[in-house]
Amino acid sequence: MLTPEGLKHSSAKLFPAGTLLMAMYGATVGRTAILRMDAATNQAVCAIFPNSESADADFLRYFLIGERQELLKQRYGGAQPNISQNVIRNFPVRLPPLSEQRKIAGVLGLVQRAMEQQERLLALTAELKKALLHQLFTAGLRSESQKQTDIGPVPQSWEVATLEDAAIAFDYGTSVKCEHGKAGVAVLRIPNVVGGSIDLTDLKHGQPKRSELNDLSLKTGDLLFVRTNGVLENAGRCALYRGELEGCYFASYLIRVRVDSSKVLPAFVNEYARTERGRSFLSGRAIRTADGKFNINSGTLKRVLLPLPSLDEQKEIVRQLDLVGRKLKLHERKHAALTALFRTLLHELMTAQIRVHDLSPDGL
Repeated sequence: MLTPEGLKHSSAKLFPAGTLLMAMYGATVGRTAILRMDAATNQAVCAIFPNSESADADFLRYFLIGERQELLKQRYGGAQPNISQNVIRNFPVRLPPLSEQRKIAGVLGLVQRAMEQQERLLALTAELKKALLHQLFTAGLRSESQKQTDIGPVPQSWEVATLEDAAIAFDYGTSVKCEHGKAGVAVLRIPNVVGGSIDLTDLKHGQPKRSELNDLSLKTGDLLFVRTNGVLENAGRCALYRGELEGCYFASYLIRVRVDSSKVLPAFVNEYARTERGRSFLSGRAIRTADGKFNINSGTLKRVLLPLPSLDEQKEIVRQLDLVGRKLKLHERKHAALTALFRTLLHELMTAQIRVHDLSPDGL
């Protein structure tokens, strides 16, 4: 147990480096950290002082990370949940020999640092994508002079047109009821329109009406816009359907746009819809309804202003953005894999399903 001798609590006290802290109140309740330098804490934090002869602070922190959900079962309070000191004091702790604790903490620390590195790379790549989006859609690729337009500065050779001028169809989706595990066909919904792409992790199925079977079947190159959402910034969110799932349809909370590919590439429109200018045009014209949601309609989409460079320049802009997008997805996959590895190791090492001396450094 985390004994009373090893547990202290103060409204404002300076604690030395190496102190293990646990949040006792609020949204972060149950989370832990180790002070790397002397610092003061407040009454929202519980300070734990491990006995250096039997317990390693880093090991205890990882142990408590793994047991956080168990600790949270004993919290109380509503909007600001709490964990009492007595719960923390009496929480049972499994302690292998000190040398094994340090090795376990070392292994988990190695994986955690790799996770943190991927998080930093994700953040940097996302910033690069954001900067590149702005640069390419305002300055283009050819270092030519710019002109002022209704959507701001664009290269002299570019045109500006409405989405209606560049599109061949605007369609609302099916209103049939969709459910998980239901017989029928996949129907894409708002949760499937994420980050410019189609996310298939939360699919529902339904049976569109006979009159909809041909008209609402998705084709590669279709653009799906979120028609209604409780968050203003998400009204008009866009994704490009690349044929991820054959024979699927789309729900009524989405609007499908098919563009004339002789004028504009679907991928170019999709990328522009993710720029600050593209997003703000739609969200800025969303109408708030009585139920608190924000709506756009096909008329709003038709009035969207698009920059129109030549098709060759559109292709190159899409290619450059795709390269950065692929790098972003690579870091996302690596981070997800490391997160899964960390959770598995945390559980199995803390429950002695595997022992740290059985792990090969080459396997991590």
